[in-house]
Formats: sequence, structure tokens, C-alpha cells
Amino acid sequence: MENSMPRLIYIETSIPSFYFDTRSAVELRARRNWTRRWWDEPAAGDERVTSSVVLEELERAPGLKRTRCLDLITALSLLPYTDEVAEIVETYHRHKVMPVEASADADHLALATFHRCDMLVTWNCQHIANAKKFPHIRRINALLGYETPQLVTPLELLSPDE
Repeated sequence: MENSMPRLIYIETSIPSFYFDTRSAVELRARRNWTRRWWDEPAAGDERVTSSVVLEELERAPGLKRTRCLDLITALSLLPYTDEVAEIVETYHRHKVMPVEASADADHLALATFHRCDMLVTWNCQHIANAKKFPHIRRINALLGYETPQLVTPLELLSPDE
């Protein structure tokens, strides 16, 4: 993807998790490879950020994977989780943008939205990077006065010639 302006990119938990995924299924190996290719060649000027929500989720990963994932994102700035972010999450739940059981997913979306990230990169295609949900997400964010970040997977960010 050609990029002329620096972008603020929120990294959700599935990105470091897939970077170190060891499962052998073809589609999971493909996601790991796409994640690594995208991660290892950042676009000039882009700033990758994450949050304490990601750190908390990664803390629950098994030993070596936890260490590797946390090391991968250690240089990223953490976006603060504010009262406004919590209010956005409550609104998402109230308007059924995200189920209460997917509270961390709502946290990721609210953090990226509130902090005006250009995109949220994820492999969560059920609750976040889901084209069927995007109009509803965009509508609720617009009602709250926010633009919705692009909700994308690493595959969508690879150069077409890769």
C-alpha cells in the first residue's frame, strides 16, 4: 500500500500473537507469514501504538510466547485508557456494536477511535475487521463525534507486488 502521509496505527493483540503463532494449519501459517512481512517492513513515518489492554491480554499467553510477544511490542507507545474511552465502550455495548463478552475488542476499537488512529490492525475478523459490522461501527462513532479508523488485517497492508 503506497503511503505518503505518516499514519497512527493501533496494534491489537492478535498481531503480536500471530507473529509468533506456531500452529501448522495452512491458513494460520499464512496469517503468521503475512503478519511478519507487514511488521518487519514498516512504512516510513508510520507510528505504531498499542495499549495496556493488549499487554493484559498478552500476559495470559503461555510462557515463551508471552515473552516474545511482549518483547515485540515493547518499543510501542501505550495509548492511555481514559474515562472517555470507557464511555465509548459502554456506548458500543448499549448499541450492540460489540457484545459484552467481547469487551477487550470494544476496548481496542474505542482506544483507536478516541485517540484518532488512522487504522487499527487486527486479525479479529469477527468483531473488528468485519465489513458487515463496519457501517454500524461507523454510524455509532459518527453519533459520538468520531471518525472510525480503518479496520484492517496485515494482508491488506502488504504491497501488491509482495
